[in-house]
Amino acid sequence: QVQLVESGGGLVQAGGSLRLSCAASGRDFSSYDMGWSRQAPGKEREFVGAISRYGATYYSNSVKGRFTISRDNAKNTVYLQMNDLKPEDTAVYYCLAGSTLVPTRETSYNYWGQGTQVTVSS
Repeated sequence: QVQLVESGGGLVQAGGSLRLSCAASGRDFSSYDMGWSRQAPGKEREFVGAISRYGATYYSNSVKGRFTISRDNAKNTVYLQMNDLKPEDTAVYYCLAGSTLVPTRETSYNYWGQGTQVTVSS
């Protein structure tokens, strides 16, 4: 069992930056692929990106070049650095963990955090 706790959300102006953190419980963090998804009000959930257990990163086209995912296995933590934020990035952001065959497939992940709100004002 893995428990995920996101932090770092908040209100930021367009063009600003935020860094989300996701702290994971358990001893096998380095063996998990870690992902981020988001859901805006009235919209379908969107898979934002992932970092595999091997360190490979993947991003959706909507955030590529602006968001960066990294991990610190010693701290059992994964990060989502978000730069040049836009109002359309406003959403609840969820951290995901799992031993996946396809790290870019949201349904591959077994564990989800409770989410953290990111609001970008124009």
